[in-house]
Amino acid sequence: MKASDMAQDEALQNEAAEEEALSLRDHLMALRKVIITCVIAVGVGFLIAFYFLIDPLLDWITAPIVERGVQVIYTAVSEALTTKLKVAVVTGVVLAFPVIIWQVWEFIKPALYPHEQRSFRRFFFFALLLFMVGIVFCYGAVFFLAIDFFMVSGEGLATPMLSLDKYINFLFGFLLPFGVAFMLPVFLYITTKMGLTTPEMLASKRKFVILGIFVVAAILTPPDVVSQVLLGLPMLALYEVGILVSRTVKRSSREEAAV
Repeated sequence: MKASDMAQDEALQNEAAEEEALSLRDHLMALRKVIITCVIAVGVGFLIAFYFLIDPLLDWITAPIVERGVQVIYTAVSEALTTKLKVAVVTGVVLAFPVIIWQVWEFIKPALYPHEQRSFRRFFFFALLLFMVGIVFCYGAVFFLAIDFFMVSGEGLATPMLSLDKYINFLFGFLLPFGVAFMLPVFLYITTKMGLTTPEMLASKRKFVILGIFVVAAILTPPDVVSQVLLGLPMLALYEVGILVSRTVKRSSREEAAV
């Protein structure tokens, strides 16, 4: 090889390395911008929640037990303030959620083809919808049943006076796992689309999945059998829905291959 050719190859390699370094730096700068924007949005949401919404929010959150004649107390000097801060942070994230999603989408959109962008939008819409359905289902049905069960089980044993912080932790520990669990069909759709799972495999592993679901429910929910069962049963139903979704994905893949 001539010296001129070697020099040209070396120059091309150096140019490629510089372009790669610039590309990485651009991605890091874009990621930094996304993180800063999301943090600012959460901060603004937190301030709005803490200064304008916190009292109505706490009244709404504690309504299920106050309506049942249970007194809400706090047992530490800072408990009331820290509980308000915790609720305000969660509310701030909820208020900032559209901004967070918009920033994440703007970050990953350049790396996707047009058909991948359409698929991602549909996937995200259904995942968010199922998450919200899980939250609403839990609060509207399961949570009230759990409260009634625990109130009845403690009758005659002691006078119920619930700590504000522990009650808030119990509520969040109930709602969030249900929201995540309701996205199970979306996860199975993704794994089937990627070829990691098949409907036949999902059906054959059903007995192991049942055991795994109740183990996960025991980890995610407060430490009592009722909470675990109330989360485990919907997850089983959603797993069966996921199997149907997996079959639909496989059928559509076969049709596309035939064409």
